[in-house]
Amino acid sequence: MNRDLINTGILALSFLSLFGLAQILYYKFKIKAELTRKLVHIATGFLTMLFPIMLNNQWLVLFLCATFALIILASLRFNFLRSVNGIDRKSHGSISYPISVYFCYLVYDYYSHKNSGQPNPYIYFYLPILTLAICDPAAALMGKKYPYGKFTIGKDTKTIVGSASFFVSSIVLTLLVYFYLSHSTFSLSATIPIALLIAGIAAISEALSGKGIDNITIPASVIFLLILFA
Repeated sequence: MNRDLINTGILALSFLSLFGLAQILYYKFKIKAELTRKLVHIATGFLTMLFPIMLNNQWLVLFLCATFALIILASLRFNFLRSVNGIDRKSHGSISYPISVYFCYLVYDYYSHKNSGQPNPYIYFYLPILTLAICDPAAALMGKKYPYGKFTIGKDTKTIVGSASFFVSSIVLTLLVYFYLSHSTFSLSATIPIALLIAGIAAISEALSGKGIDNITIPASVIFLLILFA
């Protein structure tokens, strides 16, 4: 059997297992949906890190993303997967997440076939997805724990603490990703301005985007800046 098909099956089972774990935590251990949702959000981000390594076909990535988008849509329609959807606000985050993953993979796939030297094409996938998987939950969790400097965007309430947490974690993440993917040519002085710019624009995107749309605006802003300045 084709290796890509086997890997697609492995990844699909991994995502289903993650949903199952979240359901167990929600129903059996009574963990709040906000926390199980963040767990799924973070773990999904790390699982998708395997896409460029395990899959060489963008149609299989589309299949995985579309399948899980349909599962989320069905869960919203028929009121299951409460561990992901059982929050007290309207959000499109669960649907927009697989859209962003596929978009990021397409950009990575394009640059992986383009002999353009630097930067490493993996950065077009890993940096936006990790920013979404790490910095966005960091902003939400810190903003809830230390709700200082509240401001409202539409019907969503954000905090200065949350935005600052996103900004700082994004700087650190960007520097680490650049170092890991290009350590032989890595220059701290050259990368810091890029990290500050990416962190600033991505943090603004997160702050201004409501109802889960930040799952699209955050990676889109990161990719846009990578294309311009990387």
